[in-house]
Amino acid sequence: MNDMDDKIFSPFGPSIYKVKIPKNLQDELNKYVEEVIKNKKKAKELDHGKNLAGNVNQEIKLEANYMTKIGWDKFLANSVGNWINAYNGKKISSFKLVSSWIVRQFKNEYNPTHWHGGHISGVGYLKVPKKFGDTFQKSKTNFNGYLQLIHGSKMFLCNSTIEIKPEVGDFYFFPNYLMHTVFPFTGTDEERRSVSFNAYIDAKIYDVYGSKK
Repeated sequence: MNDMDDKIFSPFGPSIYKVKIPKNLQDELNKYVEEVIKNKKKAKELDHGKNLAGNVNQEIKLEANYMTKIGWDKFLANSVGNWINAYNGKKISSFKLVSSWIVRQFKNEYNPTHWHGGHISGVGYLKVPKKFGDTFQKSKTNFNGYLQLIHGSKMFLCNSTIEIKPEVGDFYFFPNYLMHTVFPFTGTDEERRSVSFNAYIDAKIYDVYGSKK
C-alpha cells in the first residue's frame, strides 16, 4: 500500500480496508447522481431500491458502461487487490463487479441491519451533512448518521461493534458477510450520499476452507 490514507484494521475479527476515493471519481459520481435526479424517466429506470434493504429516499444503480468510462470499476478492483495482497499475501486474478449503487439518505431515514451478496462489499461517502442532529438524552454518545459494523456478540474483552463517522472521500471495504446498519439523523435537510458495491473474487481465495477447487 503506497497511499498514506490506506489502512487495514480488524477491530473485532474481519479485516476492513479504508482508502480515499480519488477526487475526480467523487466528482464524476456526484455529477452522475445530479443528472439522474433531473431526469425522471432515467431515475425510474435506475431505481435500485427494490433490491436493497434501505428505508431511504432514493437508491440509484450505476450503469456498467459508465463505471468503466470513469474508471470506478478499476478503482474498486485495484483497491480490493491491494487489500487482499497486503492482508494475506495473495493476488487475485478475478474481480467480477456484480453491482454498484448510490444511496441518497435524508433525515429520519435509515438502513436496517443487513449484509451483502458476493464476496466483497464496501461503502464510501460523496456528501455528508454539516451536522446530524442531537441525541434526545444529552449524556448519550451521538451516533446519528453513522455506519455501524457488527460482528459476533458482546463478551468480556471483546468488541462486537464499531461506529464510523462518515467523511467525504472515505471508502471502507469489508467481506460481504459483515453485518452493518446506518443510523438515522435529524436536524438538517442536507443529504447523506454514499456509494456501495458487491463483487466476486477468485473462489479459491475467498473459500478459506478449501472446498472450492
